[in-house]
Amino acid sequence: MEKRMSDDLVLSETHGAVALLTINRPAALNALDGATLAAFERAFEAAEADPALRVIVITGAGERAFVAGGDIRDLDSRQGLAHYLELGEALHRVFNRVERCDKPTIAAVNGFALGGGTELLLCTDLRILAETARLGLPEINLGLFPGAGGSQRLIREIAPCRARELMFLGEQIGAEQALALGLANRVVPRGDVVREALALAERLAGKSPLVLKLLKRTLREGAQMPLPQALAHEHAMIGLVLDSADAHEGCRAFAEKRPARFAGR
Repeated sequence: MEKRMSDDLVLSETHGAVALLTINRPAALNALDGATLAAFERAFEAAEADPALRVIVITGAGERAFVAGGDIRDLDSRQGLAHYLELGEALHRVFNRVERCDKPTIAAVNGFALGGGTELLLCTDLRILAETARLGLPEINLGLFPGAGGSQRLIREIAPCRARELMFLGEQIGAEQALALGLANRVVPRGDVVREALALAERLAGKSPLVLKLLKRTLREGAQMPLPQALAHEHAMIGLVLDSADAHEGCRAFAEKRPARFAGR
C-alpha cells in the first residue's frame, strides 16, 4: 500500500491498482462543505486520470459516518442564487463526474450516509454497507429537498412509490432495508466494510479496464434509450470490444486454461 495525502480533507491511498479516497472530516461526520467538496474533486480527478489505477473506492473517516450530508451551517448561510451558482453547481459537477467515471467506483459506507451522502452513494457503481450504516434523504425536515441529484437518481433506481416515501418523510433506513430496496450490493460487519470493498475492487481490477469502460458506457447510455435503440447501441459497442486486444487475450487464455492478462487495449 502506498499512502498519499492529497489534502487534509480527503486522504488518498493506493492499494495496487485500486485507489481509496477517504473523506476526512470525522468531527463533522464528514459533511460536505465547499472546501471538502473541492478536495474530493481534486483527489477523484487524480485517481481517474492515473492509468495505473483501475478502480476507485470512496469511504469516510472514523466509525460514525460515510458522509452525513451537507454542512447545515454552510447551507443556512446561503441564499438561493448564490447556492445555485456556487455549492449547488459544484455538487452537480462533482457527482456527475463520479457517475460518469469510466473506472468502476465502490462506496464503502461505514456509518451515516444522509442527504449528500446518499446522493454520493447513488452515483457509485457498487455499494458495500456496514451493518450499522444508515441511509436517508432527510432534507424535507429542514424545509428543503434533495438537490445534488438525489431526487432524480433515487426515483430511477428503486420503485417510485418507495423513492417518494423516503423523500416525503425524510426518514432514515438501515443497511438491511437498503439492501432489500436494491440500494446496496451487500451488508458486512462494521469493521470489515473497507476491507470488503477493497477485496471487491481487487477482483474488478483484474478485469479488462477497456471492456469495463465500454460496458459502463453501454449501461449508462442504454438506460436513457428505448429498448430497440438500446439494443442497437449494445450491438455497436460489443463490436468495438471485439476489436480490442483484451477480448482476444481473454478468449485465448480461456482456450489455453490460464489466467488472462488484460492490458486495457
